[in-house]
Amino acid sequence: MRLEPITWDRMAAELAERLATTAPADGGSWWRVAVDGAPAARTGVLADALAAALPALGRPVLRVRATDFWRPASLRLEYGHEDVEAYYTLWLDTGALRREVLDPLGPGGSGRALPSLRDPATDRSTRAGYVALPPGGVLVLDGPLLLGQGLPFDLTVHLRLSAGALERRTEPGERWTLPAYARYAREALPEEAADVVVRADDPTRPAWTG
Repeated sequence: MRLEPITWDRMAAELAERLATTAPADGGSWWRVAVDGAPAARTGVLADALAAALPALGRPVLRVRATDFWRPASLRLEYGHEDVEAYYTLWLDTGALRREVLDPLGPGGSGRALPSLRDPATDRSTRAGYVALPPGGVLVLDGPLLLGQGLPFDLTVHLRLSAGALERRTEPGERWTLPAYARYAREALPEEAADVVVRADDPTRPAWTG
């Protein structure tokens, strides 16, 4: 895999330009973009920068965080607070994410999507209202473990961390999740599945496949 050095700002600008000048390959009216990676990779930083760059290029944006579509704590934590299997397979409510966000912004969709479902900290409904994203708009979604689940995206960006960098940069209280990311690398093969791969071991010196 050939990688070239780049800054985060330039990366966001180049991705925004790509989205502004092309149409989704499936003929849909909206782009559905996923920025995938472990929390330690800080996917939200790139996703926010991309979302900020798009409106100036004529692309309205809907910014969504996968953590706002986690299942209720009663389901997520049924097997304990540090169950790796549950974290890998149960925490993200993929059905709700498809129903409320991805399918409405897919081919033949209504364009009306829900920006958030549940506050991951309080475990309560956010009571967010539906948002109408005009045709030509871009959904920018970020979060962990997004690939390999059959979710329909038009562009996927994977922020890769080596095993050593992932362990170093993961908060001590979250290191119990590390086996889930090792499994993800083996089973979902995100570096092969993603359209764009970013090496983010050094957060000040990313490199990408472009």
